Amino acid sequence: MTKIEVNGAVLAYDEVGAGSPVVLLHAGIADRRMWREQVDALATRHRVIVPDLRGYGESELPPAPFTHHDDVVGLLDALDLPRAALVGCSFGGRVAVDTALAHPERVSALALIGAAISGHEWSEETEQLWDDLVGEVDPEDFVASAAGEVRFWVVGPSRQPADVDPELIRFAEEMDQRALAAELALSAVEIGELDPPAIERLGELGMPVLVGAGADDLADIRRLADRIAAETPQAVRLPDVPDAAHLAPLEQPHPINAALLNFLP
Repeated sequence: MTKIEVNGAVLAYDEVGAGSPVVLLHAGIADRRMWREQVDALATRHRVIVPDLRGYGESELPPAPFTHHDDVVGLLDALDLPRAALVGCSFGGRVAVDTALAHPERVSALALIGAAISGHEWSEETEQLWDDLVGEVDPEDFVASAAGEVRFWVVGPSRQPADVDPELIRFAEEMDQRALAAELALSAVEIGELDPPAIERLGELGMPVLVGAGADDLADIRRLADRIAAETPQAVRLPDVPDAAHLAPLEQPHPINAALLNFLP
């Protein structure tokens, strides 16, 4: 692990390999450790950079306004990288897309797995699903909240916890407890948003885009992947990854790694 100052904050990141640069951006329920199955595989061909987003994991959170997408470009600047491919899962996908729209000259390609998109609104179906699967949880109880979020996102609506590797559930809950603490701290800081949001601007993405999702992820996420693929000029839609929900890179690394190695420039 290395630390580097980016836009007034010290960010933690890992770096492995040599070749064309690739930045892996983690989900909001996780931190950079969610990419542990991708790093060595991608490092056979790429310079792989895996940061904790500001406030998450081991990265700092100064009490100053910022934007995550500007931090990504600040990281590229600090590492003297003119351009890089961005790979994002969930919230990391949202950050990747926002970066590509705000700074298109800095992004050579996008790979989006179970990506969120700024400006996208969740369906009533998803809100009802949360009530059915999780219900009300004390937001200050990080253990209970993480267990609920992992049930919702990592297990997914079409499976039972017994269907999922217990080590994956344990690791996801541990990451999410830290992420929940990060989100609480982030709620006290002014975070800039892309304006207009990305959901209205997918047609502006001029770089190659790979779009995928887990077959057991939320229907909203899979529909959003379809929309990204349909509205982005150079998009390729992967078939949904079997036996995987929202953290597909962690749960099913082999098909994800193969797809990334085939796609990344």
